[in-house]
Amino acid sequence: MKKYDLLRLGDTIIRVLEAQGDRVLVIDCIKRTMPVWVEITALESYSECTSNELSEVTGVITADIDALDADQRKTMYERYTMIAPVLSFLTDDRMRSRLIGSAAEEYGVSKATVRNHLCLYLSYMDVTALAPKRREDERQLTQDEKNMRWALNKFFYTTKKQSLMTAYTMMLKEKYCDALGELAEEYPSYYQFRYFYRKTRSLQNFYISRDGLKNYQRNNRPLTGEGVQEFAPAVGAGMFDATVCDIYLVNDTGSLVGRPILTACVDAYSGLCCGYSLSWEGGVYSLRGLMLNIIDDKVDWCNRFGISIHREDWDCDMLPASFITDMGSEYTSGTFEQIAELGVKVVNLPSYRPELKGLIEKFFDLIQESFKKHLKGKGVIEPDYQERGAHDYRKDACLTMADFEKIILHCIIYYNSQRIIENFPYTEDMIAAQVKPYASQIWNWGKSQIGANLIEIGKRELMLTLLPRTTGRFSRSGLKVNKLRYHREGYTEQYLSGGDVTVAYNPEDVSSVWVLEDGAYTEFTIIESRYQGKDLTAVQELQTSQRDIARGAVRDNLQAQINLAQHIETIVSSSAGRGDVHMKNIRSTRRREQTKRHRDYMKEGTSRE
Repeated sequence: MKKYDLLRLGDTIIRVLEAQGDRVLVIDCIKRTMPVWVEITALESYSECTSNELSEVTGVITADIDALDADQRKTMYERYTMIAPVLSFLTDDRMRSRLIGSAAEEYGVSKATVRNHLCLYLSYMDVTALAPKRREDERQLTQDEKNMRWALNKFFYTTKKQSLMTAYTMMLKEKYCDALGELAEEYPSYYQFRYFYRKTRSLQNFYISRDGLKNYQRNNRPLTGEGVQEFAPAVGAGMFDATVCDIYLVNDTGSLVGRPILTACVDAYSGLCCGYSLSWEGGVYSLRGLMLNIIDDKVDWCNRFGISIHREDWDCDMLPASFITDMGSEYTSGTFEQIAELGVKVVNLPSYRPELKGLIEKFFDLIQESFKKHLKGKGVIEPDYQERGAHDYRKDACLTMADFEKIILHCIIYYNSQRIIENFPYTEDMIAAQVKPYASQIWNWGKSQIGANLIEIGKRELMLTLLPRTTGRFSRSGLKVNKLRYHREGYTEQYLSGGDVTVAYNPEDVSSVWVLEDGAYTEFTIIESRYQGKDLTAVQELQTSQRDIARGAVRDNLQAQINLAQHIETIVSSSAGRGDVHMKNIRSTRRREQTKRHRDYMKEGTSRE
């Protein structure tokens, strides 16, 4: 009999841990109780046993360490470290108990837990026995668990947002009641139901099923990306968006107009406001104004409002090479996407991803915070404006659009050149260059770096690119566009041969259109001068009115044709039956008739005076 031998007698398997004279220290490997001293004579009837036999009886199979995953190895070594001091004092009961108590206190577990780990290790003398088992995910659900899962999916994970108790009650009603509605003798308790819910709950499923996918994407989805840093490593990525300002304005006569729309472009790298548009109209119209403002000289622009700035405070007169927009209709329209012809890349962000364009969202917040605190009682809307009985802020309106644009311009200048950006990721080069933490200074430094992507373009080419387009057709009567005719010298062959062509037109003035050929714009002027200077809507109204007048005269025209036919028939019928026509002496007959029908018009005219 040697140390660590396994001995078996019937269903009992023991392991020898220590031998001292006629006593041996053994542990019951089946019951896994604490080691005890027994007389050596008590083991004479035991026979030798193998580790495989022990595994067959207990069902515990020690594994290869390499087959364990990282979590199993971590737990295994933590448990062995817990019992390692005890192994040296197995034969000393008092010291062993003291060390077990110390380990329990040090690791924050019970003494029973330490004893269990110790007995498990001593039974198999293999550290892998301390590794936890892998969780069995393939366990079949019981019928009660299936009923709980059904109830959660049916009543809890829905947009009705029923409580857990309501879902439990509905489960009992549907699954544990007879035809008369009597509750069965055996049914799961609410605590079992709650435990199953907590054990199987998925927070993603919880948020999506109860609040909807859109709300999850906007408010609950994990934000693990770098945001704008993923696609804006340098100057030249402009973020576009628009908002309705929280203020009511009046016109020059004091009549209420409403709330203006602020459209802006913010550089994703530096945070600089590249341009803005303040108007009463949104959509593509406001985008045209924004584009012009981006490429405008900002010093001249501010001078128009009586504001003097230094060029370095707002030195932006070129287009960003990348436009980052959301899925707004004005940004996904064909008219706006024509900007790609200038070399601009348009990036449409997915819906409900505000963190990807956080700079433009924050820009609107900061601008409105800048003016709202100074304009209280001047038409500014407070958070309670939709509550019942709230003050009608429209009555406070006193600023005109011209006044408010000056205020907005001052706020943008402060935002660009005086607002401190505390969390900008400074590089070593920026620190060496002593770049101040202002958006304008970061922009100016970034423009001079490799990777800055800006496009220089003229106003005319930019506006022509943003004009809506249609198909025009050449014909002998000119170039027909929107049911109007246009002409230009040098296109005789096209007028004669016909054919279709792409045409850009200005809905606000039909005086000219521009034929797009090989990337160049050729201007054609309108033929019908009565439409000169009118907008397309007015022209279409005139054409519609003319058609309506013509349709109104159709009945009278038909009646007149009928009357004409009747008169002709009456005259013809009265002349019928005159006999054969004499064909001789036609010339003399014609002279006689000329003399008979001849009239002295001069005499008749002077006699009437």
